[in-house]
Amino acid sequence: MQNEISGGAPLQIAHETAIDDDALLLWILVWSELIAFGILLTAFLIMSGIHADDFAVARIHLNPGLAAANTLVLLTSGWQAAIAARRRASPSTARIPFCLAAAFGLLFVVIKCIEYAAEFRYSFDATFSYFFQLYFLITGFHLLHVVFGSFVLLLVAWRPARGNILLIATLWHAIDLVWLVIFPIIYLV
Repeated sequence: MQNEISGGAPLQIAHETAIDDDALLLWILVWSELIAFGILLTAFLIMSGIHADDFAVARIHLNPGLAAANTLVLLTSGWQAAIAARRRASPSTARIPFCLAAAFGLLFVVIKCIEYAAEFRYSFDATFSYFFQLYFLITGFHLLHVVFGSFVLLLVAWRPARGNILLIATLWHAIDLVWLVIFPIIYLV
């Protein structure tokens, strides 16, 4: 009884089980997101094969320079998240890198909105409808993840706990990974 009250082994086991449950839920979320984006990107590749000429012309209306800048912004954000999640770092030292990671995430959103403003008018052209429907669906879905992840980064920066730091850093890297696949498939292929 004394061991349970004073924070001995039974409470430690309960704490470790809670962290394991959080990690399991995180990995279910990450894999489900990777599968969802995989399906969307597969649909994009299939449609780009079926409508190759229309997709090639539609790509001319994209801005790969802004997308490349956004790639650098998101990678810098991921680097800051990695700094926050260093193994020996204390939770309080995660605050500044997570705030920077969130700021770069929100900069990604601003750049993407600037890009969307220039591209939106082409989405009404019937020739490009398949391309831009999939383009806005895929990149918009990713953009929502960046917005949500940026706010979670700020929330964890405000109240850092070691388990939460590792969870959001992992989720943020999954968001980075998805963009690193989206970028070449949509803009460069």
